[in-house]
Amino acid sequence: MRINPIAPITQLAVAWFTMFVVGTELFVISPLLPFLAADLHLSTAVAGWSVAVFSFTYMLSSPLLGQLSDRIGKRRVLICSLLAFAAANFITALVTNLPSLLAARFAAGAAAAGISPSVYALTVAAGPAHRRATRLGVVVSGLVVSLALGAPIGALAGAAFGWASVFIGLACLSVLLAWINLQVWPNESRPAGGSHSRAAHPPGVTILVGRLTPTVVWSMGLYGVYTYLGAGLIAAGFSTGQTAQAILSYGCGAIVGVLLGGRVADRLGVKFTTGASLAGLCACFLLLRLALDAGVLIELALGVSSAMAQLFFPAQQAGLVNDFPSRRGTALAWNNSALFFGVSLGSLIGGEAVAFGSFDVNLSISAGIALLGLVINGIVLPGPVISSARRTKSSDNSLVG
Repeated sequence: MRINPIAPITQLAVAWFTMFVVGTELFVISPLLPFLAADLHLSTAVAGWSVAVFSFTYMLSSPLLGQLSDRIGKRRVLICSLLAFAAANFITALVTNLPSLLAARFAAGAAAAGISPSVYALTVAAGPAHRRATRLGVVVSGLVVSLALGAPIGALAGAAFGWASVFIGLACLSVLLAWINLQVWPNESRPAGGSHSRAAHPPGVTILVGRLTPTVVWSMGLYGVYTYLGAGLIAAGFSTGQTAQAILSYGCGAIVGVLLGGRVADRLGVKFTTGASLAGLCACFLLLRLALDAGVLIELALGVSSAMAQLFFPAQQAGLVNDFPSRRGTALAWNNSALFFGVSLGSLIGGEAVAFGSFDVNLSISAGIALLGLVINGIVLPGPVISSARRTKSSDNSLVG
């Protein structure tokens, strides 16, 4: 079969846009929530249960669907998940009460859990080994850009045409993406990594849990701050416009960080990049506290903090791909669950810190969590974890643990 030299670029673009649409669906619910709640005659707080249901379902479903993708093929799971995602969004647009809303968001969370790890694994398999982290960084940036661009566009569309129109639009895009992904990814003759019986077992559970601990701690520290960032800025005297501008700086920093993180990991190694991210995040949170106290350079501190934080994720993903070559779908899916678990814990810890202290206290506690993550990262990551370009072919045939 002839190899089309344009195919890798096309695949990367399709993977990016797929993650952009999934991210838009995830983040747009927040600005649409007041309109949705009003139409369903619910309080905003009760309607917000739909966000918790989505996240909880995603966290539980991701490992199961990741393991399934290693058994029956990542392309097949991706296409089926995109079609289910389209159906869930269409149903969301038609909900009339709280039970139907929660059921629709349950379905959307389960479907999204099958999309992300499949996209990541297919992206890695389609590119050269020495560019794995870079390619993952590009694809993950689609998720980050959706926060800065997709969600605001969706919010404007919802205000102009009604919140239901946004979910109908996302459903149509998901169907289109299912067809496009079907065209650009090669059909897998059998799951990468071996027989059906081997794929049925999770990859080195004890080692995998250890490898995922830095993801949990990193997301705890990061989202413990981000969840309460708006409230913290307003408490510091920011107007609504200034808060929006500051969060935009944060989003721009995240895009830079996730793109840079992949390149740094490919050049200097996974362990160096994840460690540098956690150390930088600890220092930046403390600097952000000083900036807030002094009332200067706050936007710059936010942008740098976000960039340092986002170095971590593509590097961690590349490390898991390297360490679990025959179970990539499973490992990346568990990493997504670890991310959501850490987000939940971080939100709880940050909320307690703000309630009993202040946003400054939250920043200090989150800096300590990042420092703890640095220590754990140094212990659990095999080291030195070198760039994929310097790995031998034999490492691709081995399984850690």
